[in-house]
Amino acid sequence: QMQLGESGGGLVQAGGSLRLSCAASGRTLSSYAVAWFRQVPGKEREFVARITWNTGFTMYADSVKGRFTISRDIARNTVDLQMNSLKPEDTAVYYCATTRPSSGTYDSASSYNYWGQGTQVTVSS
Repeated sequence: QMQLGESGGGLVQAGGSLRLSCAASGRTLSSYAVAWFRQVPGKEREFVARITWNTGFTMYADSVKGRFTISRDIARNTVDLQMNSLKPEDTAVYYCATTRPSSGTYDSASSYNYWGQGTQVTVSS
């Protein structure tokens, strides 16, 4: 069983930066793909970014491309999401999730098996 925990959320002004971290315990993240999703009340969980651990291959939602960077830290067994040039519309609860790389579709929340508890990101205008 894998447990995931997010950290690094908070309140920031528009144009600012935050760095989120997803830590895994119980299993190593090797052989998994790790993604970040976000959700606002009343809306479905939205794909943000994904990294395949073994290859380092990354994918991004169009809305964050060029502003967010997903990366992995092999020594710490963590996946980070560096968020720059934040906008008020980035406000959401951010979740990390894992799946086998070949499972489902990369941007569908239903394709992911393990989820963290989420961390709140609030961007003020």
